[in-house]
Amino acid sequence: MTEVKAAAGADMPGDLGAEMLGFVSELKAFRSDIQKRLEAQEDRMTMLDRKTLSRARAPLSAEADAGAPHQKAFDAYVRHGDDGALSGDGTNKPKGFLTHARAANATATNVQIGTIASGATGDFAATNPANALIDLVYALGAQYRANATFVMNSKTAAAVRKMRDTDGRFLWADSLAMGQPPQLLGYPVLLCEDMPDIANGSASIAFGDFKSGYTIVERPDLRVLRDPFSAKPHVLFYATKRVGGGVTDARAIKLMVFG
Repeated sequence: MTEVKAAAGADMPGDLGAEMLGFVSELKAFRSDIQKRLEAQEDRMTMLDRKTLSRARAPLSAEADAGAPHQKAFDAYVRHGDDGALSGDGTNKPKGFLTHARAANATATNVQIGTIASGATGDFAATNPANALIDLVYALGAQYRANATFVMNSKTAAAVRKMRDTDGRFLWADSLAMGQPPQLLGYPVLLCEDMPDIANGSASIAFGDFKSGYTIVERPDLRVLRDPFSAKPHVLFYATKRVGGGVTDARAIKLMVFG
């Protein structure tokens, strides 16, 4: 057999060149197909992500979560809880300190809240009205005054902050620090709109160490029932929390009675 060698620089046979061109074309077509498939897959993933984000809901839990929808119900419970601690009758609600047994401070027992008269019927005394506030402060024992606070609503505060001492200085002092309560006779004032307005026989001002005098008992869990059916397309949340409270040391709280 005679072997025929191609000279250097000579063109390759035509059939081999055609096969090489066909292989290159198939490779380019394969790459193009893969690229199209990847782009289509990326488009589908993008659409899926958008649907997931638009339909996502905050997870529900048994605890009050700042980002959960039922946090509004928890906030509403906190707002309405003040009323029970003040004037609740103890039936399906806390027993408030305004409904606790009370008597004039001079004759009050250890289980009764002592009261101080305002000096006039349904108002402060016409002369030296601040004397009643001073009597209220010093009716409280020294061991409680260190952590004592005034509690009244805005209407009562408007009347109190107009009072002056014998030198013409206001008894009410607004705090210069942001977030700090104003002070009356050197004690902080808590404005609570659930306190009664000044009227005949009302106990419109409270003064005391409420951490020592009043105890709140509550279950740690907040039960939430989700109802997606009753108010479509809205979802209702029913929140239930068990809480109770009552006066545990009547000596730590004093009331001013207008009557």
